[in-house]
Amino acid sequence: MVTSKDSKILGLVLIARHGDRQGFYQDPTTYAASATSITPLGETQEFLLGSFIRSLYLEPNAPEYIGATFPLFNQSQVWVRADAGGEGGVIFDSAIAVTQGLFPPTLANTIQLANGTHVTAPFSGYQYVPIESVEPQEDVSLEGYTSCTNFANKNTAFYQSPGFLQKANESAAFLQSLPPFLDGRSVSLENMWNIYDYMNVQSIHNKTFADRLPPTFLAQARDLANYHEYGVFSDPSLEGIGNIAGRTILPSIITAMQRIVNASDPLLFHYSAIAYKPFLSLFNMTGVIATDQLPSALVEYASALIFELRLPSHGPSEPFLRLQFKNGTNDHTFHTLNVSLPFSSPSPIPDIPLSTFISAFEPAAVNTTLEWCLICNQTSDRGCAALLSPLHTSSLLSSSNDSLSSSPSSPSSSSSSSWGSREQEKITPVGAGFLGAGLTLAVLLFVLGAGFRFGFLSVGGSKKSRRLGGLRSEESSVREMKM
Repeated sequence: MVTSKDSKILGLVLIARHGDRQGFYQDPTTYAASATSITPLGETQEFLLGSFIRSLYLEPNAPEYIGATFPLFNQSQVWVRADAGGEGGVIFDSAIAVTQGLFPPTLANTIQLANGTHVTAPFSGYQYVPIESVEPQEDVSLEGYTSCTNFANKNTAFYQSPGFLQKANESAAFLQSLPPFLDGRSVSLENMWNIYDYMNVQSIHNKTFADRLPPTFLAQARDLANYHEYGVFSDPSLEGIGNIAGRTILPSIITAMQRIVNASDPLLFHYSAIAYKPFLSLFNMTGVIATDQLPSALVEYASALIFELRLPSHGPSEPFLRLQFKNGTNDHTFHTLNVSLPFSSPSPIPDIPLSTFISAFEPAAVNTTLEWCLICNQTSDRGCAALLSPLHTSSLLSSSNDSLSSSPSSPSSSSSSSWGSREQEKITPVGAGFLGAGLTLAVLLFVLGAGFRFGFLSVGGSKKSRRLGGLRSEESSVREMKM
């Protein structure tokens, strides 16, 4: 591994889990979720995470100072996104707390007016950091697993697999002892995440519950939830449907990396606020669990994964990346993780050239909503009905289902979608862009023609615009790295 003294940090890509929240429920098969709310504890956890990262990377005397215009926030240098999906405002509020820690109030946030008056922003120079709210119905990148039919089918197969049934049999006695502590919730291994989450939330916020719960029960429930969630959000195939949470976030991660290493682009810092699911998929895809660097387990609240973009201090070498992980507030430092490349030697690589990383993982990335519709066999939600209507893709979707159910007794084989390996059927981002443009033009001409025909529209009338949902291929596809 190249030491920090032998390389210069160019910038970083951060993904972080939200902080502590109130009760929450998600469907064990589809992962459709109920809304919840962040707690003061969760806000504090996220603020502390932002403050710690600031001390490492943003302050001019930081050990890995990236060159940001600290203490003042510079929008051209920072790009922040937050999942606005099933957990309501929890993740977005977490992003606010992290940015408060990254860019705290400062008296430097002051301007002088023409009349000589000095005005400081409220709260002694509070800095308002723009956060992109990523709505799942408009953009699949941060929550690609909900409304994904093939993902739900994979989970059904997992719950019926011999390994899962054996685990359910082994844990039956423990599960049968839980009803007095679950307030009427369903008790089964399929519902294990909801069981654990309820027990965990109550243990944190309900003293009566915490005092009543036998001392080993929460850890036992956590162990079963770890098994459950890693089985759901992982896949033996890089392009398998079990990795969908990681595959959909990859394009924004790679795009941010490419922008950071591009000397003509001012971006230095990208942050995506997310749930725990993409962590499990990314850890599975990069091999850090298979090589025993991390356990196959849920990450804690306010956990953070950083992709450092670095350049060797000497020689013409290309930029490389280094992974750093911190597992929640009680983990007091970041730990370096070594990536294992798919389809190559299983030996993990401490510092991986950026071009090598992109070549290895770009094929698994889901770049457009259209790709997501096909991979997930979704024909109606998230704009898929409009995207798929002219394609006549029923036979392609059927083949995707056939591969999913080819071995119903094995979660490993059933979890892999055929779309990743069938290049003749895969629609490229460029092709999707032309297709989307053609479809949009055809629909627009039809609507305009109908409007003029029936008198709803006339030349010279007022204009209205609305935002079109979904990933745009020209913005979200992986771009060529500029050196």
